[in-house]
Parts: sequence; structure tokens; C-alpha cells
Amino acid sequence: MGTFKVGRYAVADELPKQFKEAKLCPVLANSLLDFTYAFINRCVAASSDPLPFKIPHRHFIHAGLALSFLHGQTTIAKPATNLACSFRAVFLLEELIPGGKDVFVKFTHNMDCDPLLDPGEDGYDTALFLVFTQHVQYEKTGVGIHL
Repeated sequence: MGTFKVGRYAVADELPKQFKEAKLCPVLANSLLDFTYAFINRCVAASSDPLPFKIPHRHFIHAGLALSFLHGQTTIAKPATNLACSFRAVFLLEELIPGGKDVFVKFTHNMDCDPLLDPGEDGYDTALFLVFTQHVQYEKTGVGIHL
């Protein structure tokens, strides 16, 4: 197995990358999920039969940025310039999942739409629902997006 080095971008380069991650990804993810629920609601309203199952209600975690500044300084140079910034680091903060690693479940793989859980396992219905949301999003947008 190869060796890996964990590192960071230069502070001026990291801010725009983290800003994009903190802003665009949750906005895109939540928009696609809202789009899917709107599709489901239209289908349910058009049906004369009651649903034989409960539709799960999921949400994406909230995220934001935290900037660490040098003591007594609060200016930020434009990242496109080569000027030094007066902040030390930028951190992507994400909503805490209650229970942490002990309760977190990965339902699908990022590169395909097969559930990672087996039928009968706790959470399998949620995994199928998430596969369904990917399918609706692909069919309606023509773009395969794995979130």
C-alpha cells in the first residue's frame, strides 16, 4: 500500500474552495431533494389509491465556514491575487449527526445506485428511497449526480 500525505492548500487558495463546498453543495443537494419531494407529492395527489407505505422524510446536513484570523487582524485579501491574507485557516463545519459514527449509516455507494444494505436490514427501506431519489433526479434532469 502506498504512503499518503495529508495536507492543506495555501490559505488564500483554500477559502474559495471551502466557500464553494459550503455554499454550493448543500444548496444543490437540498434543491434536488426538494425537487424529488415535489415530484412525489404530484404523483400522490394524482393517485386515487392511498399509499401502501410511508414516504421517508430526509434532509441533508447543514454546513458553514469558520475562519481563523491572526490575532488583531480581520482583513482578507482577494484570493485571486498573490497578496498574503491575514487569516490563518478556513474550516468547513457540518451539522453534528447525533450518535456520531455509532449511528451513521452509508446507504448507497457514490458511484452506483445499488443499496449497500441487504433486504431485511434496518434502514433498507431508506436505502431504497435514496436509490429512488437518484433515479427521479436522473430521469428529470438527465444528469447523473451522486451526493
